[in-house]
Amino acid sequence: MAENPLKLTAPADPVERQRARNAAHPERGPLFPATVPWRAVLVFLLVALGGAWLVMLPVWLSGDGLTSPLFGVLTSAMMFTPTLAAFVVVLFVRRPPSIPRLLGLGPLRPVKRTLGMVLLASVLLSLLPLAALFLGSAMGLVKLDLVHFSALEATLELAGQPHSPDVVSRAVVMQLALIPVIIVINALATFGEELGWRGWLLPNLRPLGTLPALGLSGVIWGVWHAPIILLGYNYQRTDALGVLLMTGWCVLLGVVVGWMRLRSASVWPAVFAHAALNATTNIYMIFVDRDSVATSTWGSILGWSGWIVLGLTIVVLLATGQLRKQPLPGLTLAESRADGAGVRSGSAD
Repeated sequence: MAENPLKLTAPADPVERQRARNAAHPERGPLFPATVPWRAVLVFLLVALGGAWLVMLPVWLSGDGLTSPLFGVLTSAMMFTPTLAAFVVVLFVRRPPSIPRLLGLGPLRPVKRTLGMVLLASVLLSLLPLAALFLGSAMGLVKLDLVHFSALEATLELAGQPHSPDVVSRAVVMQLALIPVIIVINALATFGEELGWRGWLLPNLRPLGTLPALGLSGVIWGVWHAPIILLGYNYQRTDALGVLLMTGWCVLLGVVVGWMRLRSASVWPAVFAHAALNATTNIYMIFVDRDSVATSTWGSILGWSGWIVLGLTIVVLLATGQLRKQPLPGLTLAESRADGAGVRSGSAD
């Protein structure tokens, strides 16, 4: 029987198959742009930043600020404006050959790399807030209570719950034990941000160079928080200085989280890194003395000690050459370099 020639068109080697998929839609251009698509970036910014203000508008009009009953719900909704922006751009402005691959949604292979980076992201971004808190205590920025856990005790007391030493101790253990569960739950919300910031924006700014792209995406991320920061969120300031502080912090954190995105060629480590940070920053407040809660921000991951911890983490990434390791989606680092395109994207600039 004659062999069907059509069966010979699919390369047997997995790397060759991946290259074939990469070139499947040449009329749409390359997956990652050679130059920054500024028109697409502008549309992305208009939707993401404008959408954030639009979502939070009812809170501003209510005059209740952070005490508004709508604040929590609308803040969660605001987290999905970057994802909305990403989909508007890839569907109507600059459609890539593969939307999942551009956004880092898939493929998950190499599976070990993706899962390993997700685990690393969850652990590292759970430990950095703790390190910042202890550093903040050493710097005199926050007072800790690791014996009576008075901040948690005060919270239970305010809620009318039992707050004996035994109850408080059990509550501490329970909160710490629930960290993995809370990270997974938080990932549902942080996905809304990360698909936009690290999924679409970072790769499309990458032609500027790795560090400029990480820095600019961090600035945009920080400014996006303005609708809630100007209400006094995080830094208890309702002026431009609060937005400036948030922006500086987002630049530092954005380098760490962005590295996870570039190193894994997947958005999922960034999603879980963000989720871990949000979860543990709040949970670790159980270690703060009740009289120090009001000013604890400055001794937390958000404050000066946090800036130092994040800065040191970035120094380690730079010193070890981690920012130069940027594989292509679905390929190992070695395969990416052999493919040729990975050589360009692997420079730290």
